[in-house]
Amino acid sequence: MKVVSTIAALLLALSWSAPASAQSGLAAIKTAGVLRIGTEGTYPPFTFHDGSGALVGFDVEIGREVAKRLGVKPEFMEGKWDGLIAGLDASRYDVVINQVGITDARKAKYDFSQPYIASKAVLIVRADNDEIKDFKDLKGKRSAQSLTSNFGKTAEAAGAELIGTDGFDQSIQLVVNRRADATINDSLSFLDFKKHKPDAPVKIAASQADADFSGIIMRKGQPDLVAAIDKALADIRSDGTYERLSQTYFGADVSH
Repeated sequence: MKVVSTIAALLLALSWSAPASAQSGLAAIKTAGVLRIGTEGTYPPFTFHDGSGALVGFDVEIGREVAKRLGVKPEFMEGKWDGLIAGLDASRYDVVINQVGITDARKAKYDFSQPYIASKAVLIVRADNDEIKDFKDLKGKRSAQSLTSNFGKTAEAAGAELIGTDGFDQSIQLVVNRRADATINDSLSFLDFKKHKPDAPVKIAASQADADFSGIIMRKGQPDLVAAIDKALADIRSDGTYERLSQTYFGADVSH
């Protein structure tokens, strides 16, 4: 009888614990009351710490707004870029919001929300440069680029002479100082730069037609979570929140 009672108690316990352990995706997040968000915290203007030490940025604000619309609190968990997506595999985070590009390789293993931001390769020149108006005009010109970047390869394919740099800021300075004729770089980086230095004598001469999109990445097999996040993003756009955040951080609509 004692054995039978023990087995019955065990079965009863299992019957109570089964629904909880079976919870996944949106249901588990709502039960916990928290959306765990993986992010770097060192990648302005998307995710970084301000002068007071607070975690801020465009992606951080998107994460807060999504969590609010799911009816839960956001919990940001910071980590290095190389380990962020791996953190999904270990169930350390529910989602990663950190300018994660939507690629076929990633989509094979993970699910993405609808895109929430777009970036394009743009051709940047001095404000007084009327000679370079398109990518083809780079032929024979000096372009300041990170030599191993896709932007550098694009400039080289257009016939430019590459001047190697360590990144966006140095590339812009070379253009400003007339040590380079142009640079091909990321549109979002340029908008952030102009937001902080509106008087800098540089402009966008041309933009590539195709944009690269980023989305909120999560583990596969959670269609309810994907649908809920997509709805939250749609609501953020429709009620004007997206436009406000976009203007705050970039001074422009960065959705397309």
